[in-house]
Amino acid sequence: MPRWLRFLVCVLVCVVFVLPLVAMVVVAFTPRDLILDGGAGLWPSRWTTDNVTGLFDRFPVWQWFRNTLLVASLTTVLSVSVNLAAGFALAKLRFRGRGLVFLIVLSTLMVPVQAIMVPQFELVARMGLIGLFWAVVLPSASTALGVFLARQFFLSVPDELLDAARMDGCTYWSAFRRVVLPLSRPLIAVMALLAFMTQWNDFLWPLITLRDPDLYTLPVALSFLQGQYDADYGGLMAMALLSCVPLLIVFVVLQRFFVAGFSRSGIR
Repeated sequence: MPRWLRFLVCVLVCVVFVLPLVAMVVVAFTPRDLILDGGAGLWPSRWTTDNVTGLFDRFPVWQWFRNTLLVASLTTVLSVSVNLAAGFALAKLRFRGRGLVFLIVLSTLMVPVQAIMVPQFELVARMGLIGLFWAVVLPSASTALGVFLARQFFLSVPDELLDAARMDGCTYWSAFRRVVLPLSRPLIAVMALLAFMTQWNDFLWPLITLRDPDLYTLPVALSFLQGQYDADYGGLMAMALLSCVPLLIVFVVLQRFFVAGFSRSGIR
C-alpha cells in the first residue's frame, strides 16, 4: 500500500474518532437557544460557558466527581491486586485442576453482565451493602479479562528467575513481590487503565445499588439533565466533557505502557 494511501486512511480514521469529541465540545459551549433552534452546527455563531457554570450552580458536580473518582480508584486497586495474584497463581504455581480453573474463569467472559445482575444484586443485598460504595466496588474486584491478561503475561516470565529467587530463600510471595512485580509495569498499566475506564463509565450497576443522590457517580448523575419531555443538551455535553477529562489524563500518563502490556499479554 502506498504511503500516501496509508496516510489518508489514518486521517480518515482520526476524523471518525475525533468528530464526536468535537461535536461534544461545540454543543457544551453553545447557548441553549441556538441548540433548540437547531443552530449549533460545527461552529456556532455564539459561544457561552453558561452550560458549564450552570451545572455547578444547580447540582453538586464536585461531589459526584469525588464519588466517581473514589469508586473508580478503589475498584482499580482491588481489581489489579486480585487479578495479578490470580494470574500469577494460574501461570506459575503447580496445583491440581489449574487448567480447569482457568477454563472456568475464561468461560465467564461469555456470560452477559445482565444475566448475572439479579443474583449479584441479591448477594450484595444480603451482605447489607445496598446504598454503599462497596456495593459498586466489590462486584468489580476481579475480572476474567484481567486474570487472563495477567496469566498470559506471567507465562512470559522465565521460570529460572523464580527458581533463583527460591534458592536465595524467597517464598512465592517474596519472589512475586521482589522479582515479578518490577517486571510487570506494562501489565499493571493496562489493567489499571481498563479497570479505571470501565468503572468510571459504569452506569447501570451504580444506578441500581446507590440510593442516595449524594452518592451518585457522574454517569448516573447525567440522568438529572434529561427530563421527561426535553433534555438540557448543553448541560449533558458539558457533563460528558467533564467526565472525559480524567480518562484522557489517565490514558496520556499510561499510554507508553499500554502497547507493551498488551503485546506481552498474548493479545495481538
